[in-house]
Amino acid sequence: MIEKVINIIYRKMTMENKFYTRAACYWAKVPATIDGVLGGFGHISDIDIVGSRDFLNKIKELDKHPDSKLALDCGAGIGRVTKNLLIPQFEKVDLVEQDEKFINTAKQLIGEDNANLGTVYKIGLQNFKPQKRYDVIWCQWVLGHLNDYDLIGFLERCREALNENGIIIVKENITTYNELEYDDDDSSVTRSCNLMIRIFKEAQLDIVLTDIQANLPADLYPVYMFALIPMQKIL
Repeated sequence: MIEKVINIIYRKMTMENKFYTRAACYWAKVPATIDGVLGGFGHISDIDIVGSRDFLNKIKELDKHPDSKLALDCGAGIGRVTKNLLIPQFEKVDLVEQDEKFINTAKQLIGEDNANLGTVYKIGLQNFKPQKRYDVIWCQWVLGHLNDYDLIGFLERCREALNENGIIIVKENITTYNELEYDDDDSSVTRSCNLMIRIFKEAQLDIVLTDIQANLPADLYPVYMFALIPMQKIL
């Protein structure tokens, strides 16, 4: 019986390791360009930033809105969101990204001497543990690379790393079907809205604001934005 349990755990760990290894190998081959990180849809970058900026502005209109001192960009890639969205609105922005060439490009794009550029962490989100407290933690087009268990754990760690009135923002593709959709090419999953809500609940997070990104091509997944705060906090 013990051997059977050990074998099940071993197989589960092996599958998880392959899931993350395949994703890392995929991104290692992707060029460090806007078109590369957006999967050939670099032309939607400006549209995306405008939608994100509008959403962030709505968050700042909340009665108990987050401060604008320190933000964290999770799965930052080449720093597209950091440079165009977060740095103009925060005193300092930290980045988390596991691909070294993306990090190097991000530093060049943002400028290593930019006073708004904070700490850059080279690590996958499944292993990342925030060392600071943040006003806003921004997670965009990256959480599909975490399995459900690791995603809940990551969100829990982010929840504990929020400043007073801090908010986690999730911006992700959402499938219109109830079933999980798996992409074997980049080793990622696309979740339904119901599944995302259940995961947020498991991580003890409440949704205080939602929106859908407008003006995207019709053949793309709908892109949802969620603003999350720790449960039992009332705005």
